[in-house]
Amino acid sequence: MSSDPVVSVNPLFARPGETRSVERYRMPVDSMLPETAYQIVHDEIMLDGNARLNLATFVGTWMDEYAARLYVDAFDKNIIDKDEYPQTAMVEDRCWKMLAELWHAPEPQQTIGTSTVGSSEACMLAGLALKRRWQHARRTAGKSAERPNLVMSSAVQVVWEKFCNYWDVEGRYVPISEEHKTLDGHDLASYVDENTIGVVAVLGVTYTGMYEPVKEIAAALDRVQQESGLDVPVHVDGASGAMIAPFLQPDLEWDFQLERVHSINTSGHKYGLVYPGLGWVVWRSADLLPEDLVFKVSYLGGDMPTFALNFSRPGAQVLLQYYQFLRLGRTGYREVQAASQSAAMYLAQEIGGMDAFELWNDGSDIPVFAWRLAPGHTIRWTLYDLSDRLRLKGWQVPAYPMPDSLADITVQRIVVRNGLGMDLARALLDDIREAVDYLDRLQSPLPSEGQTSGFHH
Repeated sequence: MSSDPVVSVNPLFARPGETRSVERYRMPVDSMLPETAYQIVHDEIMLDGNARLNLATFVGTWMDEYAARLYVDAFDKNIIDKDEYPQTAMVEDRCWKMLAELWHAPEPQQTIGTSTVGSSEACMLAGLALKRRWQHARRTAGKSAERPNLVMSSAVQVVWEKFCNYWDVEGRYVPISEEHKTLDGHDLASYVDENTIGVVAVLGVTYTGMYEPVKEIAAALDRVQQESGLDVPVHVDGASGAMIAPFLQPDLEWDFQLERVHSINTSGHKYGLVYPGLGWVVWRSADLLPEDLVFKVSYLGGDMPTFALNFSRPGAQVLLQYYQFLRLGRTGYREVQAASQSAAMYLAQEIGGMDAFELWNDGSDIPVFAWRLAPGHTIRWTLYDLSDRLRLKGWQVPAYPMPDSLADITVQRIVVRNGLGMDLARALLDDIREAVDYLDRLQSPLPSEGQTSGFHH
């Protein structure tokens, strides 16, 4: 038997790096073994939630093992180095042209598009294009190009508020209501004027997952043009829905079939089924992206055009998107999205059938739905309390107030993504029923100060 003093029962956790706590806000003076550093970081993130059980996020949390291999093959590629990585650049070009064709661009090979870090950057670029085209048209007509505004629903994702703030655009928010749960063209004319650079239509509202009816919005703007001569374009924020509608609602008219739609963005890392860090934006035709927004950059031996807020960024996610397009094709995307929608509608039906709840929508647009407490069910607990109970089981199911005029209504939302199958859905339902039973048995209200019960109107 060896008596080597270096050998111990648990050598990893007895090493110097493991037997003392490390500095958290100051770089350590000395080095440590790579496996020790790995273990420290690994143990730190064990305290995070399980990504598969995160029903709050729209961002993809699962890809197959071949995608993981490809990720490892390509994570060192900086996509901005198009001269160094010409094949990755070619793949990027193929991907947005595939999207242009999927979204019924009149001439997909004559469009223009780009990959982005995510939909937030894609929205910023689309908004900048709208603003710059409006400015050019105003100056050409000898009119002021000051005080641009952008019209959208009060339920838009916060990126549009950021766009308006960062680029000095007035945001005009059409309030949603019980009667008009989305921006649907109602009263749109009162928000649009000669300084309107565009209208944003959301295909899959963040709060609820509902589609805004792009065709009705475009028709309302057609009437505005007939009455006032104002020609206002539409940008479709299809962060989620632009990768759902072509497969699950192929007859829905929302994309470049409508001439008023100038640009569309989507998140490759949402229902594009890619890991985090990828968005896309495509313009109906190349002339809709002003040339003075595109930089010609000499970089690493090559001259290249670029339109982006970020410069260096990963190329791996673009390759993963191409992998998914090849691997799944239209048939595969249809099957994957249909499975997610089936799980969403099953969950919505079961939750809507509980006495405690009232559905806001049923998941029949994108696989996302929301509900509120049924009026009069209880004063003992709120949806925030239910969210806390579910978190004890590992589920992250957010509760939050609706925007603006509906802020006194609290809803809870589930996002069903690839990876949440029927077995997990049933397990979630069991945990929701158990949590509701527990909360209903309470003899006194839980301390929920500052939180509004969902049934108050």
